[in-house]
Amino acid sequence: MAAEPMASLVVTDVTVGGMTCAACVRRVEKKLAKLEGVTATVNLATGLARVSHPADVAPEDLVTAVEQAGYQAALPVREDEEAAEAADETGTDEVRRERERIVVTALLAVPVLVLSMVPALQFRNWQWLCFVLAAPVAVWSAWPFHIRALRGLRHSTATMDTLVSLGVAASFSWSVYALFLGGAGEPGMRMSFSLVPSASEGMAHLYLEAAVSVPLFVLTGRFLEARARRGTGAALRSLAELAAKKVSVRDGHGERSVPIEQLRVGQVFVVRPGERVATDGRVVEGSSAVDLSLVTGESEPVEVAPGSALVGGAVNAGGLLLVEATAVGADTQLARITRLVTEAQAGKARAQRLADAVAGVFVPVVLAIAVTVLGFWLGAGADPQAALTACVAVLVVACPCALGLATPTALMAATGRGAQLGVLVSGPQTLEALQHVDTVVLDKTGTLTTGHMTVAKVTVLPGELGQDAAMRLAGAVEQGSEHPIGRAVTAYAGRTQAPGPLPDVTDFAAVPGHGVSGRVDGLTVEVGAPDGKLPRALAKALAEAEEAAHTPVLVRVDGRAKALIAVGDLVRPGSYRAVERLRRLGVRPVLATGDRTAPARAVAAALNIDEVRARCTPEDKAALVRQLKEEGARVAVVGDGVNDAAALAEADLGIAMGSGTDVAIGAADLTLARGDIEALVDAVLLARRTLGTIRANLVWAFGYNVVTVPLAMVGLLDPMFAAAAMSVSSVLVVANSLRLRTWQPSAARGRSRPGTRGAKAGAR
Repeated sequence: MAAEPMASLVVTDVTVGGMTCAACVRRVEKKLAKLEGVTATVNLATGLARVSHPADVAPEDLVTAVEQAGYQAALPVREDEEAAEAADETGTDEVRRERERIVVTALLAVPVLVLSMVPALQFRNWQWLCFVLAAPVAVWSAWPFHIRALRGLRHSTATMDTLVSLGVAASFSWSVYALFLGGAGEPGMRMSFSLVPSASEGMAHLYLEAAVSVPLFVLTGRFLEARARRGTGAALRSLAELAAKKVSVRDGHGERSVPIEQLRVGQVFVVRPGERVATDGRVVEGSSAVDLSLVTGESEPVEVAPGSALVGGAVNAGGLLLVEATAVGADTQLARITRLVTEAQAGKARAQRLADAVAGVFVPVVLAIAVTVLGFWLGAGADPQAALTACVAVLVVACPCALGLATPTALMAATGRGAQLGVLVSGPQTLEALQHVDTVVLDKTGTLTTGHMTVAKVTVLPGELGQDAAMRLAGAVEQGSEHPIGRAVTAYAGRTQAPGPLPDVTDFAAVPGHGVSGRVDGLTVEVGAPDGKLPRALAKALAEAEEAAHTPVLVRVDGRAKALIAVGDLVRPGSYRAVERLRRLGVRPVLATGDRTAPARAVAAALNIDEVRARCTPEDKAALVRQLKEEGARVAVVGDGVNDAAALAEADLGIAMGSGTDVAIGAADLTLARGDIEALVDAVLLARRTLGTIRANLVWAFGYNVVTVPLAMVGLLDPMFAAAAMSVSSVLVVANSLRLRTWQPSAARGRSRPGTRGAKAGAR
C-alpha cells in the first residue's frame, strides 16, 4: 500500500502579547508544539510567533493555543492608512499611560526611599507616612505584574512577573505585619540602612523601600527597554515607510491620483522631482538622477533614461519621469527586501535556542531556590526579617529578561543595518555560516563584471580622425546592428562629445562573423573584426586588447584602417577592492565561470585571483563546491544567473547578486541588493560583529545571574539594589545591541581601480 502523503506545511505569523521574558517565549513555543505537526519560533523583541503547521490546522487554532498558555494572541492583518494611523495612536496612548504610571510611582516611591535610606530624616511616625505612600505603589503600580502572575498561575506557569509580584507582595506584607503586630508602628521608631542587609534590629525592620523600589525600577527598566527595542526595528519601519500611498497615473483619460493598491502592471505613472518612485518600473520618457540609497545602500545617484529600470522607493532627484509599472505589491523589490528582513528577524541563533531552553526552567528553579533560602535561614535560627530579605532579593534579582533579549535585539539591529547597506540576510543561521566562511566561489559575468558589453578603450591613428569623429562614424553604422558589440559601440558613441544625433547610414550591410558596413556622410565605413596588417599604433592596441581578453573592433573609412575599439564585459570597479579585502579577512577567492579560459584568466589576473575554473557547466560548479567542502573548506558561492542556482544551493552559504535572476536569489541565503560585490565584505564584517554582540549579550545575561543570585542567597544583596540591577541588566543588553544600528565597515571604502579589464565577447 502506498504511504499516505505528508500534509503540506504552511507558515503563519501570530502576534503574541503579554510576554515579558525568555521563559514566556519558551512557554508559548511549547504550547504551540503540542499541536500535531506544529513547530514555532517566538521572538520576544518583536512579539511575533512564526508557526509552521499542517494546512488542516486552522490559524485560529494557533491563536487559541497561545491564549490557553495565558497570553494575548491575534493574527496580523493588513491595515489601510486609517487603520495604521489608529494603531499608531493606540500605541502612543499606551506609551503615555506607561509613562504616567512611572511618574506617579516615582512621586510616591522617592519619599519612601529617601526616608528609609537616610535615618537623619526619619521624623516621628515617619513609617506611617511611608506606609500610606507605599500602599498605592505595591497595589496599583505593581498591578500589571500581579495580573500577569495570576494569569500564569491559572495556567500553571511562572514567569518573570511571578517573581516580581511575589517579591513586592512579600516585602509589603512583611512591612504591614511589622507595623501592626511587630512593634515597627511605635512612635519614634528609627531604622538604619546599609548596602548590605542587616538583621540586627529584629522584627522592627520595614521593607517598604523594597516594596516601592521593585515596581519603580522594573517599570522604568521595561519602559526604557521597550523604547530601545523599538529602535532596533527602526530600519524595518523605515523600509515600510518607503512604500508610496498614492500614485499619479497617466493614461488616455489624462492624469489622476489613485491609491497605490489600484496600480496595475503596464500602467504608466508620473514621478516628479523630489517624489518617491511608487513601484518597480521602466522609464518610458524623461531622464533624471535617482537616489537609491534607502533601497540598495548605494550612495551615488544613478542616471536613468528611457529604458532604464527603476526600483520602487527610490527618490527622483532630477527631472520629470514617466514610468511603466513592471511589478506591483508583493512582487516589488522593496516588498521582497522588507519580507527578507522580517523573516530574518523571526529566526534564532543556536546560542539563543540554548538560552530559551534554560529560561524555560529558570523561573521554577528560582522559586525553588527562594523557598529553600527562606527555609534554610529560618532553620538556622536567623531572624525572620533576615530570611525574608534573602528570599525577596533572590526573587527580584533573577532576570531571564536579558536572556530572551540577547539575540533578537541584536538580530533586529543587524538585519536592519544590513538592509541599509544593501545586504539582505535570510536569518541568524546565515550570519552564523557567514562568520565561518573561509572560501568563496565567485562567478564572473554579472558578479565580478558588469554583465554587459562596454567600450573599454578607443585608439585612433595619430593625425587622422579624432576619437569623437571615429566613434560617430562607427556608431552610425552600428545603429542597424542587433549584436551586443554593435549596441555597445552605438551606446558609447551616443555619449561622446560629438555634437548632434548620430548621422543616418545608407547601403547598410551585415556580414555574419565579420561586422557591418555602410555609407555615412559620403564615406564608406566598415566596422568589424580586424584582419590583415595594421598600422603600428593600431597593432599595439590590438595586442593590448587581446591580452586583456577584450574584443577588438576595427574601424575602416574608405578602405583604410582609422581606429580600433576594444569592447568587453568590464570588471566592476568595486571588485578590485572587494577581493583584496576578502583576502585580508582570511577568505580564499576562487573564480568559476562558464566563459572561455582567456577571459576568465584575464579577469583573475586583474583581481589577483590565483584559482580559476573556466568553461564550467552548472553541474561543474556544484561539483567544485562539493570538492571544496570535502577538503574541509567552508564554502560560500556568489552568483547571479540560473546557471549558478545549483552551486548556490550546494554551498554552505549561497549569495546572490540583487541584480540577478529570481532563480539565483531564491536559491541563496543572502542577497547583495545593491549589486556590488564589495557588499559581500560588508556582510562578512557585519556577521562577525553581530555574532560577537550576541555572545557578549549572552555572557552578560548568564554571568549576571551567576553572580547576583548567590549574593542574594547569602544575604549580601539588598532587595532594592537587586531590583535596580535586574532592570539595568536588560537595558544594557538592548543598548549593546543598538550599537549595531550605527555600525560601519572597519575598512573605509577607497577608490577602486578603473574597470579596464573584462571578458571577451565572441567574434561576429
